[in-house]
Amino acid sequence: MSDIKDAMKERNKEKLEALRSVKSAILLAKSEKGKSSNLNSEIEIKLLQKLVKQRKDSAEIYSEQNRIDLAEKEKFEADIISKYLPAQLSESEIESFISKIVEASGASSMADMGKVMGMANKELSGKADGKTISGIVKKMLS
Repeated sequence: MSDIKDAMKERNKEKLEALRSVKSAILLAKSEKGKSSNLNSEIEIKLLQKLVKQRKDSAEIYSEQNRIDLAEKEKFEADIISKYLPAQLSESEIESFISKIVEASGASSMADMGKVMGMANKELSGKADGKTISGIVKKMLS
């Protein structure tokens, strides 16, 4: 909320729009039917990751269609929202986590990918992108 107020004072329309979309998504998640009104930090992180992924995907599509103005807007919003996520792990850190998981689970082939992915996603939730995790798991099990 304080960042929204600061963006209003600075008259930073783009930042304000990104922050309001985050606030809107959180309020919507809190008011969903059948859910409790309190969101834990894990759910909030997943929500923010989803918003960032949506922005990045939209930016990619806009770039493919030569709509650079819209792509830049989406990238900017993704950067603003990313600031509220925990620091992402580097690829080497992800590889070391996954190698430990592969050793612990005894996985040896692509048939074990589902088991490794489940454990990796649980362990690295909020710290790494699922697409990156998947690519590293595939590389290690191939």
